[in-house]
Amino acid sequence: MPLSWNEIRSNSIEFAKEWATESRENAEAKTFWDQFFRIFGLNRRLIASFEEPVKNIKGQYGFIDVFWKAVLLAEHKSAGKDLDKAASQAFEYIQSLARENRHDEIPRYVILSDFRRFVLFDLETDAKHEFLLGELYKNVDKLAFIPGYKQHDFAQEDPINIKAVQIMGDLHDTLEAGGYTGHDLERLLVRILFCLFAEDTGIFERNAFQLYIENHTLADGSNVGAAISEFFAVLNKPVENRQSGLREELADLPYVNGELFAEMLGFPAFDRAMRNSLIAATRFDWSQISPAVFGALFQAVMEPSERRKIGAHYTSERDILKLIGPLFLDELKSSLDKSGRDRNKLKKLHERMGQLKFLDPACGCGNFLVIAYRELRIIELEILKRLVGDQKALDVSVLAKVDVDQMYGIEIEEWPARIAEVAMWLMDHQMNLQLSEQFGEYFVRLPLKKSPHIVHGNALTIDWTDVLPIADCSFILGNPPFIGSKYQSKEQRAEVKGIVGETVRGVGLLDYVTAWYFKAARYIQDTDIRVAFVSTNSISQGEQVGVLWGELLKLGIHINFAHRTFAWQSEARGAAHVHVVIIGFSDKPLSSRRIFDYEHIKGDPQESEASRISPYLVDAPNLVVTNRSSPLCDIPAMTSGNKPIDDGNYLFEPEERAEFLRHEPNAERLFLRWLGGREFIQGIERYCLYLGDVTPAEVRGMPLVMERVKNVREFRSKSKSTPTQKLAAFPMEFHTKFRSTNKYLAMPQVSSERRDFIPIAFLGDDVLCGDKLRLVPDATLFHFGVMCSTQHMSWVRQVSGRLKSDYQYSAKLVYNNFPWPQDVTVKQRDAVETSAAAVLAAREQFPDASLADLYDPLSMPSVLTKAHAKLDRAVDRCYRSQPFPHERNRVEFLFELYERLSAPLVAKKKTRRKKAGTA
Repeated sequence: MPLSWNEIRSNSIEFAKEWATESRENAEAKTFWDQFFRIFGLNRRLIASFEEPVKNIKGQYGFIDVFWKAVLLAEHKSAGKDLDKAASQAFEYIQSLARENRHDEIPRYVILSDFRRFVLFDLETDAKHEFLLGELYKNVDKLAFIPGYKQHDFAQEDPINIKAVQIMGDLHDTLEAGGYTGHDLERLLVRILFCLFAEDTGIFERNAFQLYIENHTLADGSNVGAAISEFFAVLNKPVENRQSGLREELADLPYVNGELFAEMLGFPAFDRAMRNSLIAATRFDWSQISPAVFGALFQAVMEPSERRKIGAHYTSERDILKLIGPLFLDELKSSLDKSGRDRNKLKKLHERMGQLKFLDPACGCGNFLVIAYRELRIIELEILKRLVGDQKALDVSVLAKVDVDQMYGIEIEEWPARIAEVAMWLMDHQMNLQLSEQFGEYFVRLPLKKSPHIVHGNALTIDWTDVLPIADCSFILGNPPFIGSKYQSKEQRAEVKGIVGETVRGVGLLDYVTAWYFKAARYIQDTDIRVAFVSTNSISQGEQVGVLWGELLKLGIHINFAHRTFAWQSEARGAAHVHVVIIGFSDKPLSSRRIFDYEHIKGDPQESEASRISPYLVDAPNLVVTNRSSPLCDIPAMTSGNKPIDDGNYLFEPEERAEFLRHEPNAERLFLRWLGGREFIQGIERYCLYLGDVTPAEVRGMPLVMERVKNVREFRSKSKSTPTQKLAAFPMEFHTKFRSTNKYLAMPQVSSERRDFIPIAFLGDDVLCGDKLRLVPDATLFHFGVMCSTQHMSWVRQVSGRLKSDYQYSAKLVYNNFPWPQDVTVKQRDAVETSAAAVLAAREQFPDASLADLYDPLSMPSVLTKAHAKLDRAVDRCYRSQPFPHERNRVEFLFELYERLSAPLVAKKKTRRKKAGTA
């Protein structure tokens, strides 16, 4: 009986290590091939000869390096020699054998080698395989003919791709359609996925699962359910407890344990098509999968509507490394570098790594844990290389200290939770193969004695200490769900309130992800545990900052590192990108803090050290900006425009207005140009029937106007809002009213983030503004200039809320808190006003262009771009003489100024409270 594949792989690793430095053909080639055959448990002298003579076309004899009649011909060269010449020589020998009528000796296989490389030709199928000596253990299945394993003519194996997922998805759908659903279906698919991976990576004999299905199930699929149930049952039983009469294919299976195959499942009812789908899945090369994406790829199997977007649910390894690097990995790598070859230091580092424990409280399919585990094992391998060197005959199982039971996770859905477990085991196996390759002993952790701790449950309702005791935890990491405050279900809102607390003001503003911040912050109190989460950038912008970080700062939380806004990448082509931040924090501050900035949200970050990191993710005071009822500085107040609450009765398109006036011509003077946010930016023409200055007698003389008034009263009276019902008694009045006889500034409440500047303009009394515009009466050219500057926009980008990704400008939060330049000289003010006038003049050169046209980054006229650049320089000089090199520098300066300006106000409030308390 031939050696098992595990023995063959172990032998191939040892062989590769033995011959890694040899290069001399004449001196060592024969020994090389003798030992090559021993990999497969064969004695070369019994099956193959060296220097087999064969006569060429000229009648001269050549000598085949290694010749196994009817099976194999091998040609060997010194290291680095041209193997194409060796191939030509080998095929000439085959032609010579044919000319000598030695047809029954012509081999099917040709192998070329120069010690470093192998090239294998299958003359029957025309297949060609090339691999390095160090990769021999991965490719020994291609040499199955040597130990005598039966060869099957399978279709070419493709790497795992969307098609493979679709195949598994079809299997899922067919089983589900047949009534095999829920927990049993999910468990079954996880087991199948494990088997597919196991047979391609050496956990099982090569193609063991595939051949078992093909050879021992009926073509109509009727016994597939029973057959795979038997297969799973054997995997769950120790070898010594198995029945003696088992088929050889089953008896050779390893004992897996880990409870993966322990639960009894109902038999699925297969048919012919389902059997074919299962066999098709076995023909892919699953060894090429990274377990880091393994689970998320197949999450799509459970979500048929999402299969076209495969990859949308998992994160690129590159982005995961952005989190785990500054959280723990960079420090471990630094410790490794500092340890050098010092055995004591290396051993201490190794021991420490074996004691680390990681918790992902929203682990999904385990991507973060899997990548973290892989990186730990890579560092461990380097430690062992330095400690052990080139020693052989080592017990590899004793060397490894890092294991999967150091990983903990919580996942609300059962399917991803089970996938996370399997993905961890598979990554463990891949890393064990690397360990085997390094030390020449095949190492596989079977039966599974340790398991990752993946809990199926709701992370917001279970106690994390029941999953991982606080004293044992080292790091918390992950990517909790992105659900905005307006998009949460009632249950999710209740969960957030339950975590945050009913007494916290503004809890309704919080995104779902913030609940994980609160739970983590309380979990790590008075510990050295460090946390890092990925979140939408909304948690470091707008009103939410005051609510979330106002509370976390009270708990003593310190931000240790931050990736400022960047595009969170999905592996799916064409998938939408979410703008996110990564925030690392702890209860105890670190001595070194790091900020990662992105000049372009899709590019690589620039790292810089920071003395502190504020909730806005800049090197600035640890403070939060909250709503302020009046401006921080001495500037005109900002207000909102008119809010009709009229069900559209007072608003008219140009055609509607013309038709209305055709029947009611006396109403012409009552119409004013109407500007909402969209009309203001895009130059859209609309009108409002304004009755604020009309006498009752005039209204009664216009029947169509009276009809509109009646409609408004009825609409308001039917409203569920009490204030609106009360307003029904005054149908000609607006809910909020703004009418100015002087020029005033107007800007949209919502504006696209694509624009470098929010469009701002002066308006007069000939227009009526809606409540989607923010208005500043009594504003001067200086106010216009500062608000049109990059300095103001830097504050907007950091402090304003967002509607989707657009800026949502708030008077109380953004405008009232903006730190205006102090002690501005007359010369500085004149420079700003002159530059501001130049901006307006540049706009006037394009009378047919809307503000949207003028401020689109792609169509903005160069004259306007230059005018804004000049204005920026003038505004910047009002703040300081030296220029601002980048936006983050502007924001940090503005927060420093904000702290100075707001500090006296805070002190006054405290004094007033104290006086009130003593009165």
